[in-house]
Amino acid sequence: MARAVSCMPLHRNMQLTNLSRSVDAEPPPLALTTPTITATAPSPPPPQPLLQASVHLPQLGETLGLQRRQHSRYIGLSSPFDPTLIGLSQFDIRNESTFDLGTLRRVNDHECFIMLPDENTQDHAEEANYLSHVEQLVHPHGPALLDIYFQVVHPNYPIIQKHLFIERYRTGDRSFSPALLAGMYILALNWWSFDSKLANYSKPDAARLEAIAMRSLTLAMERPKLSTVQAGLLLLQRPESDSWSLTTQLVAIGQELGLHLDCSSWSIPHWERGLRKRIAWALYMQDKWSSLIHGRPSHIFNANWAVKPITEEDFNEEGDGYEARQEGTEEEREEDHRSRILFAQMISLTQIMAEVMDTFYTQTAIQDFANAGRKSTELILARAKPVQIKLRQWHERLPAEVKMHAPSKSKLISTGYLHLAYFATEITLHRRIVQSLDTKEPDNYGLFMCRNAAKTRLISAMDFVNRLKPEHLQSFWFFASKVNFTLIGTFGSLLWATAPAREEAEFYKLRLREYRWTLSVSSKRADFLDYAVSMLDASRAMLNNLAEKPSLAEQISKVGVHPPAPPMMYPVVRQPHFDEGEDMHMNDDGASFEGFDDESQYGSRPGSGPQSPRSQ
Repeated sequence: MARAVSCMPLHRNMQLTNLSRSVDAEPPPLALTTPTITATAPSPPPPQPLLQASVHLPQLGETLGLQRRQHSRYIGLSSPFDPTLIGLSQFDIRNESTFDLGTLRRVNDHECFIMLPDENTQDHAEEANYLSHVEQLVHPHGPALLDIYFQVVHPNYPIIQKHLFIERYRTGDRSFSPALLAGMYILALNWWSFDSKLANYSKPDAARLEAIAMRSLTLAMERPKLSTVQAGLLLLQRPESDSWSLTTQLVAIGQELGLHLDCSSWSIPHWERGLRKRIAWALYMQDKWSSLIHGRPSHIFNANWAVKPITEEDFNEEGDGYEARQEGTEEEREEDHRSRILFAQMISLTQIMAEVMDTFYTQTAIQDFANAGRKSTELILARAKPVQIKLRQWHERLPAEVKMHAPSKSKLISTGYLHLAYFATEITLHRRIVQSLDTKEPDNYGLFMCRNAAKTRLISAMDFVNRLKPEHLQSFWFFASKVNFTLIGTFGSLLWATAPAREEAEFYKLRLREYRWTLSVSSKRADFLDYAVSMLDASRAMLNNLAEKPSLAEQISKVGVHPPAPPMMYPVVRQPHFDEGEDMHMNDDGASFEGFDDESQYGSRPGSGPQSPRSQ
């Protein structure tokens, strides 16, 4: 399999230096050298309008979804364009056939698109003005922000054709989507202070950039291209973004562009196939995680999803017109490889999470459990076992490159969002189990086993958060992360509220207090964690109305001696650990966990967090 040659980095060896362990310290600067964009392509000075540069990149004309002057719309089997009639048309060597309504573009024997001119769409002429406004807002720092974007964001979220984008930008092409360019700038602004040079200047107004981006994105939806979906996905990665409606719009646009189809054999450039697959899977993840964090139905269904699994070949950018690449260092190639594994593993985890949602949270599933009555827990456990096994196997087979090792050389590392998503998936499954339990029967052995399993997951998740280092916290986090942090607290609150005895409730009260402390300390380096803190406070306010629980001694005096334990209702699953090279620690419940490094064990006991308060 051919390997894409790495482009010389825009800011070589971006890394944290002189890290202080004090959470109140300012973020350390990144060590940067001469960037490739900044040194060659300064952004145009305001208010000079941007002109369309006549850059000769014929490969864009051969694409389906990135053409400059026209856009494509997928023709489905039940549309008025019957495939039999389409087959009677005369197609040229580009597989195109022109008629009055537009140009038919056939990509294989089964799929066909209609190509329509951009100039006939609403406010097409305004696109150049929007792009000019975007560049003026960041002038003269546009190139430097793109350097940061391709160093920090792109490796972990590779939905841009990097080499082609750089070549177009460096040679003066300004026919970019304004929303896409603004989205890249907006995300890069999160690491503004990490650049020692940029930190000396006033940061551009992100709110004004966002306003222009959203207006231009709305207009771009009238002439959908791959850049439309790219822009929307990037804007949704903002820490403060929370747009369910935009996600649903992007799914619809993706279907209009045929992103839900298998493009492996299409007559389009090979690199565009890989790009389409990366965008398609990013859209899939956006839809599925939005469904989870909002508690609303997904808009992508397996029956209509034909995209093949992502492979190493799908990251290959050779043939995209940018051949003047320089071989990267061994360290840079390793980082590229790790980032690709991270993206692929997040996709496979999302598929398991989607199965959890389909199994337990659809209206059909909810009704099934309601109809089961007192046997609902038994039904839920039966359905939980297969997906729990898949989740465990996913974790056991996780490649070493994306396990939660201690960061090396003080580099930003984004593996945290993958492992956080794993805990969020486990918690989403166990929440459904806990919600079904009958706490009025404290002598029930099944109740004990299910709650003990849930407790193990909660402790593991909380200790994971407690062990995140600045290199994790200050890196790129997937959009759902702020809610995934929150779900850990929600799960703890649920276990507190449903605890049958006072002693157990006090345990969760203490752990939640410590978890809030961890989040508040970590928010010094990751602002989006403030959301999780506020949501935890909201849950705590609801728990103030919780009735006083009886003590364990009072319960035992009522029910007497426990009967012999019945057969185990819940499958015992050994908790997978993060780093097979680490020492093992047994927590109070006998479940084994592993640490990030030798000096900080992963499975810390209650109260072991940094400066954790014992009272509030």
